Amino acid sequence: MPLSAVMHRALEAAGYTEPTPVQAGMIPVALQGRDVMAQARTGTGKTAAFLIPILEMLEGHHAQPQAIVLVPTRELAVQVRDEAEKLAKGRHTRIVAVYGGKPIRQQIQKLHRGVDLVIGTPGRVLDHMQRGTISLARVRFAALDEADRMLDIGFRPDIEKILRHCPTSRQTMLLSATVPPPVQRLAQRYMRDPENLDFSPQDITVETIDQYYFTVENNRKMDLLLRLLKQEEPRQAIVFCRTKRQTDRVYEQLRRKLSDVDCIHGDLPQRSRDRTMERFRGGEVKLLVATDVVGRGIDVSGISHIINYDIPQFCDDYVHRVGRTGRMGRQGVAYTFVTPEEGNELTRIEIRINRLLHRAEIPGFEHHAKPEGQPEAVTAGAERENGEPAPAADRPAPVAAPGRVPKRYRRAL
Repeated sequence: MPLSAVMHRALEAAGYTEPTPVQAGMIPVALQGRDVMAQARTGTGKTAAFLIPILEMLEGHHAQPQAIVLVPTRELAVQVRDEAEKLAKGRHTRIVAVYGGKPIRQQIQKLHRGVDLVIGTPGRVLDHMQRGTISLARVRFAALDEADRMLDIGFRPDIEKILRHCPTSRQTMLLSATVPPPVQRLAQRYMRDPENLDFSPQDITVETIDQYYFTVENNRKMDLLLRLLKQEEPRQAIVFCRTKRQTDRVYEQLRRKLSDVDCIHGDLPQRSRDRTMERFRGGEVKLLVATDVVGRGIDVSGISHIINYDIPQFCDDYVHRVGRTGRMGRQGVAYTFVTPEEGNELTRIEIRINRLLHRAEIPGFEHHAKPEGQPEAVTAGAERENGEPAPAADRPAPVAAPGRVPKRYRRAL
């Protein structure tokens, strides 16, 4: 790639040797100064795909930022900042992350020292703009990371206000796992003849992730979770819940029985969230109970299992939850707990990902029989000789509890 010597040294120090497809496709186009709209699933190296060209094209130092990156969550702002600092090794580029939950005075002090690249959540960036501590008059590059998620959670007015304050001559890069109509309208309004790059295969979930579901009554979920964790012995796992209250409830029950458990959701203080993510990345926490606050963009390489304790409300949230494992070609497995009333929600997910989830069974645990017309059930935890999860065809048939007539239910068509 036509990159500078200092960038090649930074990439070598970071251990990056070969570009991923999204990096190979996006970086040369961005270096030409073109607006880019790239669609790619999670775990494909999107962050470096927009940071590398931005860092390469920054010029000197100024009091106000030359580039701004908008992200949906505080955790992702921290992660993108860390990646930018790694890729900027040897450049002395001034990088500041601004996001809520942290004292704004500390961020103002850093901004007053001068900044080249600002990474932040839309709400906090707008706050700094209103205070006069950030001016976007010199911005030459703007990147919207996880654009679909930012629009999902209501950041559209803030994003539009921020972009309107940037010079119209700026270069804009938009990255998103999905490109629904709201994202397309945003691109049409604020981008100039963007190059559209699509790196999403027809199967939008990662091929290295084995995906299964359990049918279970709501009051049996915790028993099933404990049995599944005992059987699978995950290296690291995230248990996703739909609400903050449910997250706290599941965490309290798990920590009475297991060690190395923590939880994270939007109501926790930012200091606590940062500490939890640091411990999870460091391997001190093996089981993280979370809401979708960590469902987008967070890259922790050691995650072997994803467990959807609650089926997600939106199909795209399923894609991003599951995408926390199987990253960069690694093997992973995902389990989703489905109550009898949620059959239609499971079907919508399968339609969205263009893939049928296989029904899993734990021998001796009471749960429902295989729905009619669906793939044969498999036993959770079956493995190949090399220790990797076996495909459905290789897994043993479920063992029914003796003398018990299995319950049945019909999924929505």
